[in-house]
Amino acid sequence: MSDDRPATAANQPDDTPGALLAAPQADARRGISRRALLFGAAAAVPVAVSGYAVAVEPRRGPVLTTYQISPSDWRPSDGLLRIGIVADIHACEPFMPVHRIEEIVSAANTLEPDIFVLLGDFLEGLNGFYAKPVAMGDWADVLTRLRSPLGSFAILGNHDWWHDPTENAGAVRATLDSRGIPVMENDAFLIRREGTRGFWLGGLGDQLAFKATKRGVDDMGRLMSQIPDDGRPAILLAHEPDVFPQVPARFGLTLSGHTHGGQIALPVIGRFPVASHYGQRYAYGHVFERNRHLVVSAGLGVSGFPVRLGVPPEIVLVEVGAPETLALYNADRTSFYRE
Repeated sequence: MSDDRPATAANQPDDTPGALLAAPQADARRGISRRALLFGAAAAVPVAVSGYAVAVEPRRGPVLTTYQISPSDWRPSDGLLRIGIVADIHACEPFMPVHRIEEIVSAANTLEPDIFVLLGDFLEGLNGFYAKPVAMGDWADVLTRLRSPLGSFAILGNHDWWHDPTENAGAVRATLDSRGIPVMENDAFLIRREGTRGFWLGGLGDQLAFKATKRGVDDMGRLMSQIPDDGRPAILLAHEPDVFPQVPARFGLTLSGHTHGGQIALPVIGRFPVASHYGQRYAYGHVFERNRHLVVSAGLGVSGFPVRLGVPPEIVLVEVGAPETLALYNADRTSFYRE
């Protein structure tokens, strides 16, 4: 059996004074070093992870996520529609300053969508984390640089209301409207595209507008009264995805934000915390239920806590078309004619 004591101790006669003490002291020093190393490594992991979650991932360049969807009400004659989604900006210093919003807009423009939809929560939501709001005019001016043939359309989110409850989010609404970005609140527009029937775009009022009571200003009845049964496809913008089980069949596609994808996503555990009564069900991504589609964006900013881990900031592109249209588009993107 080998002796793992240091050689200086092993070579001493057994009856040499101090011989029995030399090896244990050396082993003790080595043992303490190993324990210290293991303890330090264990302590470093959560520190490194938390540092990354606060300082790196929330501020990294947005990922570009694409979904291809064929709603049942979309015909080949409706062509291909490419929708750029910008959600949950939460403009504030230091987590979402103006220069970062400029970078997001530049990245979004590279997608060259036909239309941009802005899904609410333009204002910060980090009370108690030393976040300083960015002036509304500053972030709104940047958003006017989004470029698409059909323009940009917006809805409001709960934080837009919570920061301005006495004025019913009037300041946010006026800021966007004055810059040519219409805010839809239980409203519907017919978006006409050359060579197609066009499509209906509906914007639902926020479902959590009043923080104290969690009461909303959503009015699906009023919204539906503006959309005739004329055979044209319809798309719904709803900040919170929890409305999806109640969305009328008239809307083949619903686009939402709000959840931030949970901001944290871990193996086995999943996404948390998810701002939804349905937990993981509508936390993120593409959901297909009852013959209709939902896409939930992970958004761009942070709220509640200034962290993102496994859920990077995201710009979404949704390509909508009949199956035949998407097949042709995918077969030869370079020559596909897009209105």
